[in-house]
Amino acid sequence: MATFIPPTLASETIFHLGSFEVRNTIITALMTMAVLTIVGLVLKRKKYALVPGGFQNLVEATIGGMFDFFVQVVGDEKKTRRFFPLVTTIFFFVLISNWMGLLPGFASIGIWEVHHGHEVLVPILRSTFADVNMTLALAAISVVACQFFGFAMLGMKGYGGKFFINPFKDPIGSFVGILELMSEVSKMISFTFRLFGNVFAGEVLLLVITFLVPYIAPMPFYGLEIFVGFIQALVFAFLTLVFLKIATTEHH
Repeated sequence: MATFIPPTLASETIFHLGSFEVRNTIITALMTMAVLTIVGLVLKRKKYALVPGGFQNLVEATIGGMFDFFVQVVGDEKKTRRFFPLVTTIFFFVLISNWMGLLPGFASIGIWEVHHGHEVLVPILRSTFADVNMTLALAAISVVACQFFGFAMLGMKGYGGKFFINPFKDPIGSFVGILELMSEVSKMISFTFRLFGNVFAGEVLLLVITFLVPYIAPMPFYGLEIFVGFIQALVFAFLTLVFLKIATTEHH
């Protein structure tokens, strides 16, 4: 009788490059970057047409629609142009990573190994953000970018003044500044576990349904995970954009 083995919270090591552990989530992340790079090179090599058609039309409509949406959120086209490359890259990286994790073989094809006296399957490929370390890294990029743009656009005094206020002149403002500083750390935590929780839960759900009722029953859940993958990418990118807007707005 087959035994169901749930996925582990931590990603698994597939091989080593010297002392560096190459984990299955890192392999998927590299595959995602390869897809984005190939699409970018294809677009660069294609001759630009004044009357777009086919693939160029799709790309222009997607990028143009996202830019217009971001302008409405930020309310400043100049700021949006500075934020757009980072936020759009985050969106497509999360989206493709999430959808790639739904391909056949992910989390189900691997190497059988013995751990603590039990034979377990070590999958060769897992969804990038089924590992909390990957979501933490992306969250750190988002939060650090907020600090960078804040200092770059408001200056040391303008941005730092949001957090560090003389308690003898304005005790309430000083307390609020400490809360604002704590909120920057909480952003990273919420970013990390929101994305990780959704992706990991989806991975477990699909494995359970496939184990219990294979072939037909999992299909609706794959459709649900496609939608959830898109929503998670949109939410992560949208929140990053909102936090960038807040970080670059002068404090009053």
